Amino acid sequence: MKEGFRQSMAWLHTWTGLVVGWVLFFVFVTGTAGYVAGEISRWMRPELPLAERLQDVDRGLALELALSRLERDAVNAKSWNIELPHYDQGARRVHGLEISWEEMPERGQMWGRYNSEELDAGTGEVKETVEARNTGGGTLLYRMHYALHYIPYDVAIRLVGICTMLMLLAILSGVITHKKIFKDFFTFRPGKGQRSWLDAHNIISVMALPFFLMITYSGLMFFPSQYMPAGIGTVYGTSDADRNRFYDELFERDRDEVFLPVAKPGVSLHSLLEKAEAEWGAGNVASLSLRHPQKDGAYVELHKVSGGQIVVYDAPSLRFSAVDGQPMADDHEHHAVLETRGVILALHEGLFADWWLRWLYFLSGLLGCGMIGTGLVLWTVKRRGRHLKKDATSRFDAAGLRLVEILNAGTIVGLPVAIAAYFWANRLLPVDMADRAAWEAHSLFVVWGWTFVYAALRPLKKAWLEILWIAVAAYALLPLLNALTTDKHLGVTLPYGDWVLAGFDLTMLALAALFAYAAVKLRTKWLKAEAAARERKPAKEPAVEEVVAQ
Repeated sequence: MKEGFRQSMAWLHTWTGLVVGWVLFFVFVTGTAGYVAGEISRWMRPELPLAERLQDVDRGLALELALSRLERDAVNAKSWNIELPHYDQGARRVHGLEISWEEMPERGQMWGRYNSEELDAGTGEVKETVEARNTGGGTLLYRMHYALHYIPYDVAIRLVGICTMLMLLAILSGVITHKKIFKDFFTFRPGKGQRSWLDAHNIISVMALPFFLMITYSGLMFFPSQYMPAGIGTVYGTSDADRNRFYDELFERDRDEVFLPVAKPGVSLHSLLEKAEAEWGAGNVASLSLRHPQKDGAYVELHKVSGGQIVVYDAPSLRFSAVDGQPMADDHEHHAVLETRGVILALHEGLFADWWLRWLYFLSGLLGCGMIGTGLVLWTVKRRGRHLKKDATSRFDAAGLRLVEILNAGTIVGLPVAIAAYFWANRLLPVDMADRAAWEAHSLFVVWGWTFVYAALRPLKKAWLEILWIAVAAYALLPLLNALTTDKHLGVTLPYGDWVLAGFDLTMLALAALFAYAAVKLRTKWLKAEAAARERKPAKEPAVEEVVAQ
């Protein structure tokens, strides 16, 4: 009975993995890119200046300059906000000195018009706006991992949710199926065909198993309105007004609260900045906001730089009276539901992680791609072996196996080529082109579709190797293309110390080296297999073309 249960789990693991494997590979590749979405977006806007040097900024002077600017430009505003120069760990970018304000809302409206300006931290003058090219950036890749593309949002997010649930089942059933999972983790037998692919699949799967469990479970949990809407609909209703009532209660939005226009505070903002830095440490104040609710009086709220805390959307803050600078209690109730969701979301997206932990997230995402890829290849290896043992193979079975092999080649090695095409399109499409960002995305899917056609028309082994070498060229030449088309190349970014831009180019070279290694290893393996086959001199050719895993 126990063995029958294990066999059922093995069947469930195999078929759930295959049915959604190609979609999940796309989700993992674009989701892994999402961990560096901010860095990708910055590289894809080369018109933006190099990162500001924070050590050269006088934060006290910057604060006074920002306040003076708000007094002049934001009269009769509902709120003032000052973003001090700092490194934003969540967005992975350096914030300059920025001010923003919300105008008093019109009658019957909850919010007023929002305005913002970026200032020179030394003079307080408004910086000249840099017109960057229109691009989807890393945000588009990040969005694809849950909303796909060319598909209505509600349909796409539910489709991804179904695939994610099946992946969770595949992971759990895989753990149950492998009786010697931890022993197999330390076992790798190269050059053994199916056994080698199974060893690779086991090693990758166990190596990042906690990450895979966390990423699939958390991906299902922080979209309750999409994946578990029955509870909200039962308690609040299903109309737009009912949903607004739910969110008003959840986020404690008081639509009847009255605000008075903000004015210059009676207390020195610099003194409040010193109080906050005495508690949090020098340079750890990210921003200040000023508001004047009629019932509580005017106050100044200082917000800590995000990073380190797991609930990144609820960073620590201090509130002081804008009249005399006395501490005020924060009447914001820390809602357990929101905090729980915040923890799950932060774990899923790595928003709390500093640079080394974010790299670990990125590498774990690549391992996820490897786990799915080796699993897809393993399926074809097993079926090919069974076909070769039969005296006669049905055309239907042969065609099905060939289709899966083409889908594997076009997905596992074709998708990385398509991602590279997205970056190439960013540099090669005319800057003033209409719908430019959309055509960057179109370029990705056109090239990806071409790889499927290429894999279908070429002998499979040659298709794999040739597409791999195309990937090598596409990634290796990106830094050169960047140098030829912009002034933000490695010769500039490395000496300056802008590691976001330099890191992108260096990562492209590293990916090119990874694809080159894979191409060389596969070619060497297949040459040895062909030499061994010639020595055996088989009586007849196999009925089904050998797959990549041979």
